[in-house]
Amino acid sequence: MLSIENKPDYSYQVRAVKRLAGYPRVAVSAVGKSLCGRCIYVVRIGHGEPRRLIAAGFHGMEYITVAAALRYAAELAAVGKRLRGSVAVAPCVNPDGTQIAVTTGKRWQANARGVDINHNFDANWQGVRQREIAAGITSPGPTRFGGSSPESEPETRALTDLCRRVRFDRVLALHSQGREIYWDFGKCTPPCCRELAEKMAEAGGYAVATPEPMALGGGFKDWFISEFHRCGYTVEMGLGKNPLPLSDLEAEYPRVRNILNVFVGENDLRII
Repeated sequence: MLSIENKPDYSYQVRAVKRLAGYPRVAVSAVGKSLCGRCIYVVRIGHGEPRRLIAAGFHGMEYITVAAALRYAAELAAVGKRLRGSVAVAPCVNPDGTQIAVTTGKRWQANARGVDINHNFDANWQGVRQREIAAGITSPGPTRFGGSSPESEPETRALTDLCRRVRFDRVLALHSQGREIYWDFGKCTPPCCRELAEKMAEAGGYAVATPEPMALGGGFKDWFISEFHRCGYTVEMGLGKNPLPLSDLEAEYPRVRNILNVFVGENDLRII
């Protein structure tokens, strides 16, 4: 298991994924680069084309999600040669924003251009933009500015290109905080998605919920549901105020692991 001794800045992430690449049945690739040229890594663990995607690190201050995703990937990698099926983990979608938050201590959620990645996906983006304007958010800044157009940011495009190429059955976006799980996006949502959300919530002691109005649309799970009519989930890990201290990870991670295990599905990724 990878230890979480320091805040997961970019150099930590690179060391972690390189270590993961040394395990059997683990493949590490860069699916794109951030605005500042940092690699956006995806770790595939197991055998065959992955059917599930777990993505974290969308928001700079939510770097506890990066630590959780790397830990989960490490646990799977440790038994990778005995797994049937495979899962993909993108531990940090927004490495520039994470670097800003980790190294400067700024309350920073956006990417290096001041665009909130989770407002930049093409899922009712115009509606999100109107709500931003109504709230006085009209230009780049630390949070909630959705960019000049959908998928304007390289970080967003790296994830959408990956999903269009691999065609995952379902995806999960790891955020913080609230111990809540969001699962729907209008009429595009398959009926079965709520059932799995409830199973994940039960496993982790979380609540199935609806996000606040400003967070409706523009996000990764919203885009995935509307684009593919398949299940997408947002999991808000932990309780408190961002950035959650990394010391919270030890107590919170067992809940997150249980949720991720249900999401992956014991029949789709299991030890043989």
